[in-house]
Amino acid sequence: MSHIRGRFQKDADKLVSGYTASIPFDWRLFKQDIAGSVAHARMLAKQGIISGSDAETIINGLESIRQEIEQGKFQFKTELEDIHINIEARLLEKVGEVGGKLHTARSRNDQVALDLRLFTKEAIADTITGLKELQKALISLAEDNKDVVMPGYTHLQPAQPVLLAHHLLAYFEMLQRDVERFGDCLKRVDVLPLGSGALAGVAYNVDRQFLARELGFSKISGNSIDAVSDRDFIIEYEAAASICMMHLSRLAEEIILWSSAEFDFVALDEAFATGSSIMPQKKNPDVAELARGKTGRVYGRLMALLATMKALPLAYNRDMQEDKEGLFDTVATLLSTLKVFSGMVKTLKIKAENTRRAVEGGYILATDLADYLVKKGEPFRSAHGIVARLVSYAIEKKKPFNKLDLDEYKRFSPLFGEDVYSISIKSSLAARDIFGGTAPKQVAPALANARKIIGGQK
Repeated sequence: MSHIRGRFQKDADKLVSGYTASIPFDWRLFKQDIAGSVAHARMLAKQGIISGSDAETIINGLESIRQEIEQGKFQFKTELEDIHINIEARLLEKVGEVGGKLHTARSRNDQVALDLRLFTKEAIADTITGLKELQKALISLAEDNKDVVMPGYTHLQPAQPVLLAHHLLAYFEMLQRDVERFGDCLKRVDVLPLGSGALAGVAYNVDRQFLARELGFSKISGNSIDAVSDRDFIIEYEAAASICMMHLSRLAEEIILWSSAEFDFVALDEAFATGSSIMPQKKNPDVAELARGKTGRVYGRLMALLATMKALPLAYNRDMQEDKEGLFDTVATLLSTLKVFSGMVKTLKIKAENTRRAVEGGYILATDLADYLVKKGEPFRSAHGIVARLVSYAIEKKKPFNKLDLDEYKRFSPLFGEDVYSISIKSSLAARDIFGGTAPKQVAPALANARKIIGGQK
């Protein structure tokens, strides 16, 4: 029988009890639920709504329940629906009728909103920590390979030479935006809903500022109806998580490509790869592939909650119970992905000779040849056409640029001189000496600044 019967004379059908129960997943909120209840009991006593001795009895009972759960001794009951009623029922068993005073001046509606906000605040802190750990791993990999050159790609075609460190710092920038996004999300999570009651506020002289201080909230909600029906903060976390997983998926895709025999730019540590059940030679980038797949999973959680919330009238509706599983899964997926990526990046081995060979093997300096002509007075658009024809000629003759003689160059433009042979991978990199560019003189301070952003720790 449900702990809360209200006006009903009949017990809920067993199928209904199982269908509506959230305890199989919301038990994860026990720490937040107990912390909120402890603060609430203290506030009730402070305001004279219950006695100090009753509050002490309730708090001691709650702490005992917390220990039972942490020690695996607590029996969660599906028929008690959710974590709130499971804890309340056990409190009544432990301390008797005084435990029934705890629910004075609150509803499960503002209680669950509080628990979810406390959970999401912790998730944001853990997420930012995970992001910074991955940023450190990327910076260390870049610093250890600061002179390594590789092809930069557009359309997955070799485009221009770049430093590997510059390429890795692109992911640092993405992750830094993620750090800032989650930090900004925290501003809207960090709002205390307790005191809103079911939807209209409570008819007791509660001290919400006291509750906010006790529970570490910087603000209190300004509208009781909104406070119990708002799940924007979960949607926002899941949206930020989706963007972050998109960034991780892009990195995953490059690691998959780079570790292939065709690229052979990196070697994955065996601890972050798997073998084949039938092909003994295989070394599969399964970690990266799974991250790529799990990205869709996180997207799905976001879309599911958006669809759930899109037509709900105010205030609380039971549909909103569907917010928790997606949030728990998103947090677990993102945190585990960040952690495993940190380990994978830390152990990644760069094959510098192969990345350089890839740079030197084609016509990646074509843009530099066009720039060379521009500096001698040729308009860029016509210079582009000249070099395009030169590239076609070189491909036909199966010659790299440095094997063309000067007469061959001059067939395409009289502006070509002996100094054309000074164009090299090194000169191409050095020429991009602007803030944000790939020149070594720019990448070195960019690495130092990235290290400074995350606090300088190795």
